[in-house]
Amino acid sequence: MNLTYTPEQQAFRAEVRAWLEAHVPKQPLEHYDATREGFEAHRQWEATLKSGDWGMVTWPKEYGGRGLDLIQWLIFEEEYYRAGAPGRVNQNGIFLLGPTLMEFGTHEQKQRFLPPMASGEEIWAQAWSEPQAGSDLAGVRATAVREGDEYVLNGHKIWSSRAAFADWAFGLFREPGSERHKGMSLIFFRLDQEGVTRNPIRKINGHVGFAEIFLDNVRVPAFNRLGDEGQGWHICMATAGFERGLMLRSPARFQEAAAALAALWQSRKDSCDPALEADVVRAHMNAEAYALNIYQTASRLMAGAKIGPEASTNKIFWSEMDIHLHETALAILGAEAELLPPTGEHEWLDDYIFSLAGPIYAGSNEIQRNIIAERMLGLPR
Repeated sequence: MNLTYTPEQQAFRAEVRAWLEAHVPKQPLEHYDATREGFEAHRQWEATLKSGDWGMVTWPKEYGGRGLDLIQWLIFEEEYYRAGAPGRVNQNGIFLLGPTLMEFGTHEQKQRFLPPMASGEEIWAQAWSEPQAGSDLAGVRATAVREGDEYVLNGHKIWSSRAAFADWAFGLFREPGSERHKGMSLIFFRLDQEGVTRNPIRKINGHVGFAEIFLDNVRVPAFNRLGDEGQGWHICMATAGFERGLMLRSPARFQEAAAALAALWQSRKDSCDPALEADVVRAHMNAEAYALNIYQTASRLMAGAKIGPEASTNKIFWSEMDIHLHETALAILGAEAELLPPTGEHEWLDDYIFSLAGPIYAGSNEIQRNIIAERMLGLPR
């Protein structure tokens, strides 16, 4: 593995850095989950990114991208986090559904859905989990009944990220009477159409990061089904691979957090337990190890490989690394961690609370360990 950047990659980094320095808002935007106004401000930021063709750099130009490779995407992400750019409100679309559409969608579906996704014109929510089916997606009960050129959707989805304000959702639905991994399809539906009711779910910080969705005889065109009928489980596992193993949590997110942690330690080490220095070093090493692993994964994918069950090891690693990193920050801050940070400083307490969800979303770590045991190690069920 060659760990040096080519002259072309270095020039690309300089281009990204210059554009972000000229366009990143000088004042932080209100969080996209806080209010409709914050959400729309982030939508406008997505449009600003698209004005420079930075919406999703790996997509072909005809679909709103730049046609670049995964290494260039990682470089872009490093510069994006270094610049302190706003969070991506359309992450469910561009990082999860987008790559899945690229792999399984028809040309017509790509033309219809990818450009407005890259520009922020259409923001997407993920509608997989149900009250009785969280990490065990094979237990979903929401149904899709084919009637001519339409599907009729019924069911109850919950913990749908961004669904409070988003425009579209991609959901997993099954043919009535089918069981477990069979008879499921991945179908898109608008969140403002007749028969859809969404109830925002407030988090501990008051933000509406999730919603529950009720579908009552919701009609959607068969065009909105991704892949073949009954192929939903296979497609969802591909999406989960992107979520767990590559795109949802880019290395730059943790490298920047580890750098902020090191700066925090330097500013407060004289009044802290010296033993915490080892945890700061561990956080830095973990972030760098994760980055190298993702670079290796990207290189393999560029050579024609597919994301497999090893994505579960990545998911466990980044979620537990995130908790350790923020626990270390709170230990350094002590009781002061509960105070609101000055403007521009890292929000350690909020990020710590968010990190606690990491071992649960994208498939709980208990389920990931089962996947590793069965599919990587060949252990019996």
